[in-house]
Order: sequence, then C-alpha cells, then structure tokens
Amino acid sequence: MEKIRIFFSLLLVLVLLPLSGVSANPEKANVALWNAVKPLGTTVTFLNSGAHPDDERSDFLAYLSRGLGVKTSSLIANRGEGGQNEIGDELDNALGIIRSREMIEAAKITGVKAYHLSETTSDPIYDFGFSKTPEETLEKWGEQLTYERLIRFIRTYQPDILLPSFQNDDTQHGHHRTMTILSERAFKDAADPTIFPHQLKQGLSVWQVKKLYLPVASADKATTSIEIGKYDPIYGMTYPQLGEQSRYLHKSQGMGSNIPAEPRQIHLDLKQSAVDTMNKSELFAGVPYNFTEWAEKLPPSARKLKKDLNDIQRNLDAVIAAYPNEKRVFSKSQTALSHLRNLSIQIKNAKLSHALTNDLLHKVSLKEEQLQAVSYVSSGLDVQAIADSNILTKGQKTKVTITLKNDGKQTLKKVTAAVSVPKGWKTNTPSKSVSLAPNEAATITYQVKVPEDASYYQAYGGPTIAANITYGYGTTKTSITEELDGTIAVLPDVSLSLSPEDIVVNTADVREEIPVTVSLKNYSEGKASAKVALNTPKNWKVHPKKAIVSFRKHSEEKQVKFILTPPKTIQNGDYQIKAVATVHGKDFDSTIQEISYDHIGTFYYQYPAAINTAAFELSMPDSLKVGYIDSGFDKVADYLNHAGLVITKLTPVDLAEADLSQYDTIVTGIRAYLSREDLRANNARLLQYVENGGHLVVQYHKPGDGWDPMTTAPYPLTLGNPSIRWRVTDEKAKVNVLKPESPLFNYPNKITADDWENWVQERGLYFPMKWDASFETFITMADPNEAPFDGGILMANYGKGTYLYTNLVLYRQIQGQVPGGYRIMTNLICYGTQ
Repeated sequence: MEKIRIFFSLLLVLVLLPLSGVSANPEKANVALWNAVKPLGTTVTFLNSGAHPDDERSDFLAYLSRGLGVKTSSLIANRGEGGQNEIGDELDNALGIIRSREMIEAAKITGVKAYHLSETTSDPIYDFGFSKTPEETLEKWGEQLTYERLIRFIRTYQPDILLPSFQNDDTQHGHHRTMTILSERAFKDAADPTIFPHQLKQGLSVWQVKKLYLPVASADKATTSIEIGKYDPIYGMTYPQLGEQSRYLHKSQGMGSNIPAEPRQIHLDLKQSAVDTMNKSELFAGVPYNFTEWAEKLPPSARKLKKDLNDIQRNLDAVIAAYPNEKRVFSKSQTALSHLRNLSIQIKNAKLSHALTNDLLHKVSLKEEQLQAVSYVSSGLDVQAIADSNILTKGQKTKVTITLKNDGKQTLKKVTAAVSVPKGWKTNTPSKSVSLAPNEAATITYQVKVPEDASYYQAYGGPTIAANITYGYGTTKTSITEELDGTIAVLPDVSLSLSPEDIVVNTADVREEIPVTVSLKNYSEGKASAKVALNTPKNWKVHPKKAIVSFRKHSEEKQVKFILTPPKTIQNGDYQIKAVATVHGKDFDSTIQEISYDHIGTFYYQYPAAINTAAFELSMPDSLKVGYIDSGFDKVADYLNHAGLVITKLTPVDLAEADLSQYDTIVTGIRAYLSREDLRANNARLLQYVENGGHLVVQYHKPGDGWDPMTTAPYPLTLGNPSIRWRVTDEKAKVNVLKPESPLFNYPNKITADDWENWVQERGLYFPMKWDASFETFITMADPNEAPFDGGILMANYGKGTYLYTNLVLYRQIQGQVPGGYRIMTNLICYGTQ
C-alpha cells in the first residue's frame, strides 16, 4: 500500500510539473510570491459558511485558494465558546478568543480569510453548547439579528459561489443546520432590496450570489465531483494535506492529522443557481472565471471596454508567467495596476445594467487589492513596525518605530510610512517621503498618545495601531498596511484577579473565615500606588478593610490577602464580592485574563473583578479522603476543595507507585483517559483499587478518548457513537430517578427535584450505548420528543468495591455555581462511606 501511495505522489508530481514557471522543489519555491500572484488568474469569489471555528472545509478551501487562486473566505457564526479546551483551562469567552485566533492562523495556511457573525465577547450569537434543532438555536441567537448580519456580510463580501459546510438534517448540530438554512434563504434575499433596506441606505448594494452548493457524501448524489487530492510542488504536499496542516492550528480542539497523498474527491450538489450553466455541471459553469470571460458578458456596444478587459487579463496572466523572477513580477504588476485603475471610470460610463456594473466594479477593486499585494511582496520592501510598549493605558505616550529596507532590485520612490490609530488618538506630524535604492533603509519614528477616553482593548476588534506604507514606481502608487509586532492593547492601569474565583458558603456549617487573595498587576508606566478593597454584601465582614500596595515598575505583580466572614444566618442564594483598586485617583475593577499560546500569540479578556458566591446547604463526611486524577479539562477538584472536601490531586508517580487504598474515593476528571497517558498505563491499578474495596467515580469521556469498551471499565461499557446522537442538550430536561431509595440520592445530601434546577448548557454528554448487566442504572432523561437515555449514572460492584461512571456534565454545574451540581457530585463521591 505504501508503495502505491509513493507512486501516486510521484505520478502527480510529473503530471503537474508543467505549471508556468513553477519550481518542483518546494525548498526553492518562493511560496510567498506564488501565494500573491496565483489569485490574479481568476475573478471568482467563494464563501464557505459554518457555525463554529473548525467548521471550514479545509481540504476543499485549500484547493480553491492555493490550487486555483480563487478568493476564498469562511464565515463562521460564533466563536466556539461553548466547547471544551484541550490545551488549557480557559472556557467560555476566553476559549472563544483562543478558537477565533486559531481559525485566523489556520486560514493563513490555506490562504482563506476568516470572518464571524459574532462581533464581541458575550455576543448574542454565542456558542451555548450543543443544540439539536435550528429552532432552539435561533431562539437563543435571535433570528432577526443573525439573519441581518448574514445578509450584510454577503452584500459586503459579494461571493459568486456560496457553500454551507453541512446538510440540513437531524444528524447535524443545530448550529450547523441553522447556518445552512439561513444561507439558503440569503441566496435570494441578499439580492432583494426590500430585505433590510436600511443596509442600502448605509451604502451597501444588493448582491446576487451566482450559485449555492451543498456538500454530499457520494458522486451519485452530486451535481459535480472534483478531484482535490492533487500534489502541489509549490507546497510540497496535496491540498487535503495542506488543509490538515491548517487544522493542526485548531489545537484547543485537538484537530489535525497526518494523511497520505492520495486521491480525494469532494461531491457537491447545486441547490440554487442564478446563472445559465448551459447544461454544464462544472463548479464554475455560468460564473465568469476571469476578465476574458467577463468581456464575453458585455453587450456589443461596449467594444472598447471588452478590449480593455481582455487586455487587463493578459496583463494579469503576464504577472503570473513572470514567476519566480521577482524583478519581472514587480515590473509587470506595476503595468497591470496602472491599467486596471483606469477601468473603473470606463465601467461606470459604459451604460451597463446595474448588476453587471456592480459585478465588474467589485472584481476590479479585488484585483487592485491583489495587485498591490503582489507589488509589495515582489518589491523586496521589508517593513518592521514596533511599539515601545504593546500594553498601553489611558493618557500614556508611546513610540512607534517603522523601519523600511529595500531588499529588492529597483528604486522605490516617494516611500512613506504613517501610523494608523483610532479616532481621537494623537500622533506627531508625518515625516516626508524618501526614496530607497536597493539595500537602502530608513527609520521613521512616531510619538503616539492614548487619549483619556480611549476604549479598552476588545479581543475581536481590528489592530489598535497599524503602519500604512505607500511607495511609487513610475507613475504607479502602491499602498499596503502592516500590523505592528504583537498585540497592541489599551488596558486598565491595574488588573485585579481574585482567588478563589467562586465561593460556596455552606449554610449548614458557615465558615468563620474565608481567605481571599487579590493579585494585582501594574499595567501603567513605572511606579504606582494602589489602594485595594473588597466590597461585600450587607452584614459580611472583611479584614483588612483596605490595603495599600506599591509598584516600582510596569508589569510588576503584588498580592493582598483578605479574610471574609459571612453572616451566620446567611440565607440560600447568590451573592457577589467585588474588588476595586484606586490608582492615580481613579477606580479600577477589572480582571485582565492574559491568553498566551505560541501558535496564536498573546491576547486579553477583560471582565469584572468579582467573586460569585453561592450559599446553600452541602453535607459531607468529616474525614473523607478523595484522590482526583486531574485531566486539565475541568476545575472540579479545586472547586470541591474550596467547598470543604479534602481533595488530593494524584500525580503520575502516585498512580504508578502510591498506596491507593489510602483514598476512600478516587475520581477521574472529564476525558482524563485522553489527556493522562499515565492513567491509561495504570488503569489496571485503579481496577485493582476497586476490587480491593475502593470506590472509583469516572466522569464522562468521548469514544475516542483512549476508552476501550472491553477493558477500561471492570465490565464491558461502550460509549455512544456517533457521539452527536448520545446527549441530552436541554439543561431543563426532566430527570427521572429510578432508585430514589439509593444512598446516591440520600447520603450525605437528600437529592430533590430542586437539585436538577438551574443547570447550565446541558444535562449529559456521550451517554453510554451498551453496558454489561453488572451495571445498575439510576436515572433517565431525554430531550423533547426523544426516547430517554438511562445511562446517566451507571454503577457496578467489583470485588469488594464499586465502580461508578457518569456522563452528567457535573463539571459545568460545579464551575457554574449550581448547588445541585455540588450536592449530586458529593453524593456520588461519598457512596459507600456512610
């Protein structure tokens, strides 16, 4: 088989070598230059719509963008906030920031631009977790809001072809189905002036998408099938392999895999068309592929414009043919750019239909943008833009240095570098232009002042500061924008992070002292003094009342410890403790979560500095000793520790060598068999622990998380597959307790209907689908109009001990301060200890 794959790869290389000017050696290929020139060969625009980061059809998009040069984008609804995190403990909005940046970085590999309908953190178009229906999705997102944003995007981006990533059927996530349904509706509505007419008053034009396809599983269901498994000598791999390289950047989701170079087809079904395909089934049938084909669309009266369009395409093809000679590419791109810029006026004066005029003007603007990119890459102009400080505070001044060096072979004239800043910011007067001969360099420095009323950093906004570069060659001017190195962020003078982040007050045994640590980080320049205090609910006490900390330098961190004392008579309910620091006469009350990973860079999430406090009754044994196998995917051990249970996190050495019998109960974190290789290696020791009389609680796993249906549990236990069907997503779904007399529901807490109230996101994930008769079942639950699952809690006697498996999402309830989550988990842990 391996020899066949190698032969196929070599055969593809031989077949594809006659690419114009393309080197077959990827080590010698100028990939950046090829990425710039290749799109000049076509005017087609393509849009792939989906719901979450990673929904993009990476293999096909790589083929379109890198293989054909089609301008390709992905429009994703939300930020993936409701998912799980396989690289850290960030969840919710912080996870959304990670997944959004991962998608941006992934898209750079395939040459795709990533967009989202969601505009800010906690946006209404939020990933609230798995949904089984479009109706639920639109109820939570807001149908009018979501659809208005989709129509606005289509009218702005103006795609020729639209491809939702998924079919609208009940095997799919409700978010996926929603984007498919709305995309199909938008095919006609984006071209209808009566749909969201306010957008037209704001300067947008109606836009008719030419064709809408949906992916299908096989050729017999397809209008067209396309071979995309071709080897590209520029990249040294096939397009599906290139797509997988991009998917590796979705690290928080564990994406990406090594795949062989082999044939692969994508099958597409044409659902809607606004063009005459002349009975042809090809993807681009009926859609003009370049300016030569656009010229054929013109009426006989537009002879001169028809000639000009043909000439322009010849100019563009000449730029491509000049590859890999950078000097020739540069020269040809300047000629093409000069000619292209004369076209817009001719198109406007040609008395064409409104739709045709709109199409052509859009294509010309895209080619101008692409030609300027070609000019920049082939010019050899190296731009480095750096700010003295990437973290800024209101009222601060900073220096931005832009260094320009001409590494090309031609003199660039009238080179200017300006800084782009938000409205209201101040910069010094722009410097004069310079000429840069080959190997010459220039450095331009700007002073930038942040106004006192500047907006704080928003993770989904554009770059705060950018460098705008212009240069001339002959009579042609090129303008490009470069981002500064790193993330430039305006942050509060000081950040306050609280530990613990959440507090449980046990109304059955109110603690007299609850320690709280406030960690402060100085973001202001140089020295600063901060007065720190905790604002507590009525009748709470705090010591000390306030504290003073002094900072000597930027980014210095200090800690202040407080003791909280809740009232003895505290009532059940939710409370909040807020932290505030006064610096330079101003109050600051935000936590700045720094999110930093090598594959995405550094970003920030700002939210109120507060401790969410839940007061409720929680009973637990005095001397229970619990071992926790932390997966890194949840914080259950920390939260239970703060609630009063004695939890010890078990290390790999503990699992391999320690006396496990010292623990009354051992608990595995969610998906621990995926993240803990040592757990898989020592699973037999855990089963021996149970057999000797221990109690093991295993939280949910996916089928692919290193879970062996025959050997992981003491008896056969098969997790539901496909996992998309084995879940209860309605967090309000009715729970039926099958064995209410069991200690699981009576010790140490009496579990009632109230404990199943106010759950968040969902009830259970990845329900088991088959298990040995040795397991007992204890609850049933179901989503509306579905058959119930009865495997939410499974328990079996094994030797002298007990093995309990639960796929209830108790970790979300505990981390969301839901009392029932604490009480049910405590009971599961305490089984057999009464």
